[in-house]
This record gives sequence, C-alpha cells and structure tokens, in this order.
Amino acid sequence: MMSYTENSKRVFLNTGTKFPQPVVWAVAVVKLAAARANQELGVLDKETAEAIQRAATELMEGIHAEDVVVDVFQTGSGTGINMNVNEVLAKRAGEILNRKVHPNDHVNMSQSSNDVVPTAIRIAAVKESVLRLLPSLQTIINSLQAISSKTYETVKSGRTHLRDALPVTLGQEMEAYARAFERDMKMVTQAVEDVRFLPLGGTAVGTGMNAPQGFQQTVIRKINEVTGLDFKQADSNFMRMRLLTDMVNLSGVLRGTALDLYRLSQDLRLMFSGPFTGLNEIDIPSQEEVAGSSIMPGKTNPITVESCLQASVQVMGLDHAVQLAGMLGEFELSMGIPLTGYDVVTEIDILSEALTKMAKVVIDNIVPNEEKMKKYAESSPSLITVISPRIGYDKASKIGKQLAKGMSIREALKELGYSDKEIDEILDLKKLVRGGYAVK
Repeated sequence: MMSYTENSKRVFLNTGTKFPQPVVWAVAVVKLAAARANQELGVLDKETAEAIQRAATELMEGIHAEDVVVDVFQTGSGTGINMNVNEVLAKRAGEILNRKVHPNDHVNMSQSSNDVVPTAIRIAAVKESVLRLLPSLQTIINSLQAISSKTYETVKSGRTHLRDALPVTLGQEMEAYARAFERDMKMVTQAVEDVRFLPLGGTAVGTGMNAPQGFQQTVIRKINEVTGLDFKQADSNFMRMRLLTDMVNLSGVLRGTALDLYRLSQDLRLMFSGPFTGLNEIDIPSQEEVAGSSIMPGKTNPITVESCLQASVQVMGLDHAVQLAGMLGEFELSMGIPLTGYDVVTEIDILSEALTKMAKVVIDNIVPNEEKMKKYAESSPSLITVISPRIGYDKASKIGKQLAKGMSIREALKELGYSDKEIDEILDLKKLVRGGYAVK
C-alpha cells in the first residue's frame, strides 16, 4: 500500500516550494508534545510515546528533514504536511522499537490536521518573530540611534517633493527612522501576543471530539515546556481554526515594517548617489567590497541597500497573498493554512535578514560628507524665506535672482556688502534646524 506522502505527489502541485524549516520544526514540536500528553493521560503506552518523542526531536534538529517533501500548494487544511510528518516519525519510531508504529493511530493520536497545522504555523510565526525579527529590529534601532546621535549637528538640506527645502540635520532624519522602527517593534510584539493562542485539541471542527479529557490543557503545557514561548490555550477553538485573522494581522505589521525599511533604503540610496553627478552626501565604504559593474571598472553601487529594497517589496507582496489566503475557507475551517504559514514565516525571515544587514553593513558604515551637506544647505533657495525678515524683502529678492544664476547665498550676501561675521550670523544653519524664528 502506498503511503499518503507518495500518493500526494500525483495530486498536489509539484512546484518545488517546500515548507521552511521553522514550520517543519513546529509540526515536530506538536507531535512531540502530543505524544507526551497522550502518555500522561494514559491513552498511549510509554514505549511508543518515547519513540515518537525521540523521532520528533531528531526532526526538530534537522535530521530526516529531506523526507518532508510535500509541496506548499496542497490541500487547504495542510493535511499534506501533517501526514508527511506523521509518516516520517512513524517510520523512525518503528525503527527505534523494531516494530510498527502507525502514523494515524499513534503519531496523530488525539489530533487532526485541522488543529495541528493551524497550531504549527502559529508556533513557527511566534518563534521566528521572537528569536529573529524582534532582535533584528532592536539591532537596526540601535544603529540608527547611534548615527543619529553622532550626526545630530550635521546640517544638510531638507527636501520635499525632491526639491530644496529648509535645513535639517542628518541626525534628525535618522532619528525619524529609529522612532519608526521602535513603533514597528511595539506593533510586532502586540501582534505576536494574539498569535500565541493555539487550537490544538480542537481536532476536526473545534469540538475536541476524539481527544481525551484534559488533552488541550496538557498538550499546550507540553508545547511550552519544549519551546519556552508562553503559548496559551485558544480562547475559541472554533475561531482559531476557522479564521487566520491573527496571522493576517501579523503579516500586516510586517508589511508596515517593510515599508519603513523601503523608505529608509530609498533615502540612503539617493544620499549615496554620485559621486560626481548625484547628491554624494554620504559614503558607504562597505558597498565597495563587491564590484558594482561588470563593465565599468571601479564603479561602486549601493548593493546592500538595493537588496533591502527588493526584500521589502517581496515582503509586501507576500502580505497581499496572506490577505487573500486568509479569505479562503467556509464554515468550520480555513482553506489557506499552508500558504499562510509559508508566507508569514518567509516574510519574517526575509525581513529579519534585511534589517540586520541594513544595520550592520550600511548604517554602521555611513560616513557623512559634511562639507557637501553644508554647501547644499547654504545653497537652498528656501533660506531666502528665513533671512528675509533680517535683510529685508528687496535684498532677499536680489539674492533670489543671484541664486538662479548659480551663486551661493553666502556669495550673494557678500556682494550686498555683508561681512563674513555678519554672514556667519545670518547663515547659522544650526539655528535653522531648531524651530522657532531663526532671525529677527
């Protein structure tokens, strides 16, 4: 008789899209915890339970991972991944005991794919968020705060609509992104809290039929013993099996984080443009480690920044797929469970890598071109508005005409008869970035 996994190859899609390791790990955690719970509740003998636990532990460690072969694009409940793991563990447990262990009767005891896979994808999402995403967010926050502190007095031209505006400092711009990622970190933390509720024990439709009394409380406790991630019994099995809204919400927060990373990357890419025909406001020496062009020797490109731009786009695209996957299903069960698990975990992994690389490779290596920034700030036509109350409307108008001819404000003021000391006072850029009235 052919196994479920072998048969499924004919009817599932064969795209080569396999479940990421965190999802396989999470299914193995469920099987280990269920074996312990079933043994404790007296419905599974100790010998079989321990063999299943040993097999599950091996799978968690990456052993037998090559045997988890089902495609992500399969039955909407995720029965494929559940049965694939059941069969892998049953085979290994049978080898340990030198007798048959059944994938359904023993490994899947007190469970259904309908509560196993919704539980596993939540475990994987929480684990990856806590162990990878939140630390990577803290890393980029630390990097942004450090460069903000270092460059808080480094004045540069502000820009709105990509046109010259009033001065700001590089530190102020970096602080904005540090605050944005702090907000993202809070929102991820809040979203993860709602994903901690697990419906394992609800079995096929949420009623708990075919699970022994006390199984749900016991198995959640066992999951926490294994993971240490403080999961909770579902507030409603019916809701957590029927709807993946908590996962969709987490994905939405990931999309927002990716958007902030995209905006940061865009700004850095523009500031790094040049060196002679762009802004050239910053240098990023780390971007010189790989040749920028296969035909133009010596060319340096913002390679890590552009990698992060593409990663951000991918996360936002996956989020849209999660929104649609969350809509799949009718009545008692969602039908987008495998895709939701795959996409959310993939989003987390991509975003974690991008945030860390942006922090360590790019932000930590930024070298401001302070003279170039100062020159741009002093050349901004917006300064005319600020200094007009000091020098008068007519003189300010003359300066405007001189600027149009390519003269700097400093040169124009000197031509109007102001001394270097007076010009320094008028063009005190550090006053202009603090708000209020700059000149009187």
